[in-house]
Amino acid sequence: MRKQESRFMLFLLLLLFPLLLNAAQGDLKSKLAALPGVSEVEPLKSTQYSEKYTMMFEHPLDYKNPQAGKFLQRVIVGHAGYDRPTVIVTEGYWGDYATRENYVEELSKLLNTNVVFVEYRYFGKSMPNPCNWDYLTVENSLNDLHQVRNALKSIYPGKWISTGISKGGQTTLFYRTYFPNDVDISVPYVAPLNRSVEDGRHQPFIENKVSTTQNRQKVKEFQLELLKRKAELMPLFRKHCEEKKYAFRASEEDIFDYCVMEYAFGLWQWGTPMDKIPALTASNEEIFNHFIAMIEPDYFSKQTPYTSFNVQAAHELGYYGYDMKPFRKYMSLKTTKDYLRRLMLPDELRNVRFDKTLYNNTMKFLKKNDPKMIFIYGGIDPWGASGCTWIKGKQNIKVYVQPDGSHRTRIGTMKPEVQKEIIDRLKRWLGE
Repeated sequence: MRKQESRFMLFLLLLLFPLLLNAAQGDLKSKLAALPGVSEVEPLKSTQYSEKYTMMFEHPLDYKNPQAGKFLQRVIVGHAGYDRPTVIVTEGYWGDYATRENYVEELSKLLNTNVVFVEYRYFGKSMPNPCNWDYLTVENSLNDLHQVRNALKSIYPGKWISTGISKGGQTTLFYRTYFPNDVDISVPYVAPLNRSVEDGRHQPFIENKVSTTQNRQKVKEFQLELLKRKAELMPLFRKHCEEKKYAFRASEEDIFDYCVMEYAFGLWQWGTPMDKIPALTASNEEIFNHFIAMIEPDYFSKQTPYTSFNVQAAHELGYYGYDMKPFRKYMSLKTTKDYLRRLMLPDELRNVRFDKTLYNNTMKFLKKNDPKMIFIYGGIDPWGASGCTWIKGKQNIKVYVQPDGSHRTRIGTMKPEVQKEIIDRLKRWLGE
């Protein structure tokens, strides 16, 4: 009799399990839909999270001026458990990649956490319509994060970790500066902290510090070869730009020169192996194909998808300049000074001026405070030249630099003993 009862109970559980699972999933969806300002809650497939949803949060365009109107911001939630910590990804650009079925954020995987992915305002599905550039400020973007975190905290009451990569890493840093108590831990990856539109630290790094003298010379010689062959390569360059329908705010000859200047930054940023650089005796086609694969001219075009970033770089985030001295005799360019404003901004913003308030506030915060933060940098990444690698002697703020690492440096790319040290620290902090 007992065996029959046990079998019946097992059968009943198996029969009810899908219903119970659906009820639990429906429970999370209803919790999300009930949050203030949330709409369009839709399930997403995931191989990494038990449940995953995309939704839209309504925010003020300008938190200091409610009359300016509102916009919708895309947020994606991956569920690991109500009792688990939560990673908030402070994305700096678009959120499309987070909708993929196999998407998982590194810290979320390492620590088995929920993930709350926040697309940056003025990118992707989070672009206001109409677009008014006045409200694209870092402070407004941080208030977006603050609102999302406060809303989701009611569902995920455990500890929170903020993280982001590159511009997203900057956002993680600024978020901790302006809302220091929103999260327990911050992990910015490869995040620069620039002090002006042309910061001034990147050019000397590329010229004198990155990699080895031999490798730096090889890169410079290839740039010189591009310029020496400019007359031969320009027909290929023009054809490429015509086929792509690019339009520029300067002549194609000048844009060619800018692409040559950008080549070194791009090569070191992404860690391109030296053996990928063609020999100086290679054909025009081989030279050009490598060049254009490294630096697509749309970077300087009116059609660039990075207009929102360029606006922020000119106004608050800062950027980098170029050193023309080794190449001047071969260039049609007279100067690269102020190129970001001249080439890469909408016409109506050409007179925007850099505001150093964000940089000053962040530096002051880092010097006076010691929050639980882990900075990750790559040793050959030019962005590290303006990073926070100067921080030393803090109990909680730790900086890790992978010597041969590029802008793709992550915890998982570091040596096993360094990975263990970082993960152990994070787990200890989560347990405190």
